[in-house]
Amino acid sequence: MFRSILHCDLNNFFASVELLSHPELCDLPVIVGGSTEDRHGIVLAKNYPAKAYGIITGETVAQAVDKCPSLISLEPHYDRYLDCSRAVRQIYGRYTDLVEPFGIDECFLDVTASRRVFGDGVTIAEEIRETVKRETGLTISVGVSFCKVFAKLGSDMKKPDAVTHIPPETFREIVWDLPANEMIGVGMRTYQKLYNRGVRTIGDIARCPIELMQAYLGKAGAVLWVCANGLENSPVMREDERPPIKSVGHGMTLTADLTNEREVFDTIIELSQEVGTKLRKNGLCCAGVCVAIRDNDLVWREYQEKFCRPTQLTREIAGAAMRLFHRKHFWRRDIRSVTVRAIYLSTVGAPEQMDLFTDRAREEKLLRLETAVDGIRERFGDHALASGSWWCTDKFNSRRIGFAEMV
Repeated sequence: MFRSILHCDLNNFFASVELLSHPELCDLPVIVGGSTEDRHGIVLAKNYPAKAYGIITGETVAQAVDKCPSLISLEPHYDRYLDCSRAVRQIYGRYTDLVEPFGIDECFLDVTASRRVFGDGVTIAEEIRETVKRETGLTISVGVSFCKVFAKLGSDMKKPDAVTHIPPETFREIVWDLPANEMIGVGMRTYQKLYNRGVRTIGDIARCPIELMQAYLGKAGAVLWVCANGLENSPVMREDERPPIKSVGHGMTLTADLTNEREVFDTIIELSQEVGTKLRKNGLCCAGVCVAIRDNDLVWREYQEKFCRPTQLTREIAGAAMRLFHRKHFWRRDIRSVTVRAIYLSTVGAPEQMDLFTDRAREEKLLRLETAVDGIRERFGDHALASGSWWCTDKFNSRRIGFAEMV
C-alpha cells in the first residue's frame, strides 16, 4: 500500500502575515524587508503583485525599488510569524501526529493512517487547505504524493491556494519532463554539473545509470537517482523528533564594516557567548570550531580546526576562534559579517580520552559560572550580563530585527 504524504507550504508567508494587519494593501506590490540602517536591507518575502514586477526573495530592497518605484516595504515581525506557524501546525495536528516541520512555513504530513477517518490524501489536503484559510486567513499550497520528494515538488507546481496530486501510477508523466533543479536536493551548483553532462531534467536523472550518477556527484548522485525514480521512502518524523545536530553556530551582519582585528575579536566573543549557551542548553560539547568571514565584497571564507578534547566553555570556543582567525585570515577587504560554529559535536558525558594536563576542577568551576550566566540572561534578557566588548562597540546589532523587545 502506497503512503499518502502531504507537503503543506504557506504562500508568501511573511508577506501574508503582515497583510493580515494591512488588508488595504493586498492588491498593491508589497515586500517584507530588513532594516537598511542595520544592513539587513534584503527582500525577505513579497506578495504576488510584487512578484509580477520580477522582484525575488534575497535581493536588496534597493534593487526591488528599482524594479517597482511604488513598492511598499513593511517591517518584519518574527514573533507574529511564530504565532501563525504554531496555529497552522495545530490544525495539521488534528489530522495526524506525524507532522515534520520543514522551516517555519512548511511541513510534511503523513496521513496514511488517517485515510480511514478523513478520506484519501487529496480529500484530507483539500480539507486542511480550507480549514487553514478559514481559521487563520492564510493560504497554503499542498502537494500530495506517495513520497516526500514528490509531495514537495507538488506543492511548488500550483500556487497559491491549491492542491496538486502526483500519484504513483503517473508520476513519470507529471515530473520527468521538469528541469532537474525543480527537485529538492538539486541546487544551482549541482544543476550546473548535471547540465554540463547532458542531464537536464528529472527524467534524465532517473534514466541515467546509478553508477554514472555516483561518478558525477558521489553519494548525492545515488540519492538523486533514487528520488527521481520514486523510490525515496524516508519517514515523516514527529515534531518532537529531531535529527542529530551536526553543528551549532551564530552569525552577525554588522551595522558597519569591521576594519581591524580587535573589532573582529570583539565580535567573536559576542558570537561565542551564544554558541556556548546553545551547547550547554542542548547538553552538547564541541571538539572543533569554524569561523566564517564575509568581506564587504560578499566573498565568504571559512577556517576551521579541531581541539584536543571536547568542550562547552564559551571562553575556550572564543579563544580558539580568535587564534584561528589571527593565524588563517589574510586581510583583503573590510569585513561585513562573521559567523562562529561549534563542530565535531558529542553529548555531555560521552567517553573521551583524558590527559594529564587539564585542570578538571577549574574547568568544572568555569562551567558552573557560565551556566549561572546563562540562567541570568534567560531570565532578564540577553544583555543583562554581557561581555565588555558588547558595551564598547556600536557596530553590533543589539536587537534581533522583527522580534518584540522584552522589558
